[in-house]
Amino acid sequence: MQEDSFSQIAKNAKIASKKIAVVSSEIRNSALINIAQSIENSRESIFAANESDLKNAEILVNENKISKSTFNRLKLDENKMRDMIQGVRDVAKLEDPIGKILLKRELDEGLVLTKKSCPIGVLGIIFEARPDVISQISALAIKSSNAVILKGGKESVNTNKEIMRVIKEALAKTEGFPENVINQVFTREDVTNMLKQDKYIDLIIPRGGNNLVKFIKENTNIPVLGHADGICHIFVDKSAEFEKAKDIIIDSKTQYPSACNSVETLLVHKDFPKFEELIEELKKADIKIVFNPDNWHKEYSDKILSLKIVESLEEAIEHINEFSSGHTESIVTEDRQNAEIFMSSVDSAGVYHNVSTRFADGFRYGFGAEVGISTNKTHARGPVGLEGLTIYKYNIEGNGNIVRDYVEGKKHFRHKDLM
Repeated sequence: MQEDSFSQIAKNAKIASKKIAVVSSEIRNSALINIAQSIENSRESIFAANESDLKNAEILVNENKISKSTFNRLKLDENKMRDMIQGVRDVAKLEDPIGKILLKRELDEGLVLTKKSCPIGVLGIIFEARPDVISQISALAIKSSNAVILKGGKESVNTNKEIMRVIKEALAKTEGFPENVINQVFTREDVTNMLKQDKYIDLIIPRGGNNLVKFIKENTNIPVLGHADGICHIFVDKSAEFEKAKDIIIDSKTQYPSACNSVETLLVHKDFPKFEELIEELKKADIKIVFNPDNWHKEYSDKILSLKIVESLEEAIEHINEFSSGHTESIVTEDRQNAEIFMSSVDSAGVYHNVSTRFADGFRYGFGAEVGISTNKTHARGPVGLEGLTIYKYNIEGNGNIVRDYVEGKKHFRHKDLM
């Protein structure tokens, strides 16, 4: 797509973002219910489109042009379809995140400051392989009164087009819902053009590998929210229960190996008494163990696990803070004090005690869905759901108030919180 044509899409999205910002919660929820029902009614056509993508992707896997993990993320099955539909319905049930009063303060008599949540504006979403992302992000954008421009991976182009057709059809049937809120583009050139639209796009959210995120951050003036790697850790403390440790590690590694919240590095305390038995159980689960690899930053996205024996809790924390991507880490221990030290000292978006790293997910957090995982330390961190797609504005209501009266001492601030 030519840059001028893309600029028009971005401009239209900006106009749409102003319109949806004042659309009622009832209309937005109605749009979501219509989308969920339309996806339900169009299951077969979506599966057919996905099957076409899978056939093309299988050739690319055999030619080593895409990875097996990418192929796995591309596949839509009954479970993903069910979650996709339910995810949209769940978002509709969530509390409206727009117009929330976050602060109310009487600056002086008859002079009231209010801090209210509001939409960010236009979101640019760039994602690889996973077609179910379209429904998730569209639902969250609609619920949070944002417009969105979606750019999916070429591997899932047929599925992406069919899901977007279904969504557009549902929105067209929703009375009072504005046009151009949900938009889709397709080419690599579109990515380049998107990154230039700082006049119209307010936030870029990439969902993909390290190279994609790095490229985006280096080639745009638009704020970027996301994560580059998913280097997640589990530390098995010396007091860990064997069965608990085994189940947590196996779930974290094998339940969905290509997910960004799959564990990649296992740290085991030197005094953990059942180390050999643990390794045997992991091997039985088809997990390949790599002892002390040369590269602790490697994201396998497969049933492969780096392993290191550590001398202490402190060494485990130091290792994680040095090599983690800041995504999600977990400690398995029966020592409550060690758990508290670990959760306070590890600097990641998610830090868990005795649970699988696979819980790092917006749906599992009750966010309805997520636009991605953020390892940023500003605005939003961890699974980014509705609240991460809102910002706030300050309103002041008065009656002819002027600053000069306060500078000259005629009036005085009282700063009385009203909430």
